[in-house]
Amino acid sequence: MDTVAAATRSPAFRLFVTILVALALTIPLLSVWVLVYDRQEQSNVAQSSIAEGWGGPQVVSGPLLVIPYRTASTETETVNGQPVTRSVERWETRVLSPEIVDLETELRPEKRSRSIYEAIIYDAAMQGRARFALPRDIQRYGIDAARLDLARAELRFGLSDPRGLGANPRVTAGGNQLPLHPGGGTGENRSPGFFAWLDAGSLAARPIDVGFEFDLRGNRSLALAPEAGDTSWRVRSTWPHPSFGGGFLPAAHDINDGGFTATYRVGNLALGHNLIGSEVPPPPATAEQQRYDIATPAVEGGPRQSARIDLIQPVDLYDQVNRATKYGFLFIGFTFLAFLMFDIVGGVRVSGVEYLLVGAGLILFFVMLLAFAEVIGFTLAYVVAAAAITGLITFYSAAVLNSRKRAMLVAGLLVALYAALYLLLSLEAYSLLIGSLMLFAALAATMYLTRNLNWGGRTAEEMAPAEPAA
Repeated sequence: MDTVAAATRSPAFRLFVTILVALALTIPLLSVWVLVYDRQEQSNVAQSSIAEGWGGPQVVSGPLLVIPYRTASTETETVNGQPVTRSVERWETRVLSPEIVDLETELRPEKRSRSIYEAIIYDAAMQGRARFALPRDIQRYGIDAARLDLARAELRFGLSDPRGLGANPRVTAGGNQLPLHPGGGTGENRSPGFFAWLDAGSLAARPIDVGFEFDLRGNRSLALAPEAGDTSWRVRSTWPHPSFGGGFLPAAHDINDGGFTATYRVGNLALGHNLIGSEVPPPPATAEQQRYDIATPAVEGGPRQSARIDLIQPVDLYDQVNRATKYGFLFIGFTFLAFLMFDIVGGVRVSGVEYLLVGAGLILFFVMLLAFAEVIGFTLAYVVAAAAITGLITFYSAAVLNSRKRAMLVAGLLVALYAALYLLLSLEAYSLLIGSLMLFAALAATMYLTRNLNWGGRTAEEMAPAEPAA
């Protein structure tokens, strides 16, 4: 019995108990990660609900001129045992992209709230002009200009979410206003948006200038899928926190507290397609798809790339809380290490239950941080949660360690840990460096304090060197 009792009092056994308690606390810590993810999903659903009916993330494309094209082919079939050849005519379409598109957009953002959730919506005023012309070497594309039915052309504009289209859009060709129709044209190649019938008979002799203006509502992001030989897009907004993404970045931009301006220039060589083709391009990727496909190069017949502007919040509280929770093991390890030193070096017995209660308090910090951050913001929530948990563990430590002085040392350790964590969250690029230095300092202090410690709990007789045999 004496041997068992001595083993349970040994520093190695108490270290083992501490490690077991720390491992047990990984279960509630993982539960906090799940809670953060769940609250983030609820926030996304709430934001979508706030913006429902207003318009989703918008992707604008066009204008394109879709022209009926008459083709002729021969077919051979057997009639009464004899081969019969006949000529068959079919109607297909040819798609003409504009030579130039010059587009200006004024992006007017607005915040809308419901309960503790907030969504960013916008109203975009789009105004531009385009010029269409038949290529001089159109025969090289296998197209006979005489077979184009220019009088029945369709002028198409694409929108990813037509619900956001404002009232009374205006499109003119040659100075004449065109009546507009919903949808992306007729036939099999329909896509979301709107279109106008256009008698483009004059296109055989000279270019056609098209003007357009419309208002567009959406939320979170606005993107343009360029189609022209030379696309110029100028955007201005009062939102001070844009994020530029997609397949093309702005050639120039300026961001300040009063908003931002951005200018894009994209040519058809960068797009990877000719100005005239036989197929209507597929709809551009949505904003979510673009986030995963921005590295895909533009190829003929492939998905269209776009230039995207996201209206982001400067600090996402769920990302911040999630990153903070990942350092939970660091908090538990450093705090338990301090209690272990008081236990095996200072001679104060700390039971496994007391370790468990202190660890529960440390994990509760992250739950409080999430709960308060949703209401009062991340920074203030961090201060409130850190102060509450530091005070709670300090008062408890005074009873467990039988010393106010030792409790104040624990309080100092917690203040230093919370300050270091906030520094890690603020300096993400240096988080690995700072974390590794903290671990090095903790290991060095532990080695120094336990350099003369009898980890196995052996008696003086067991540790004494054996006497040489006579």
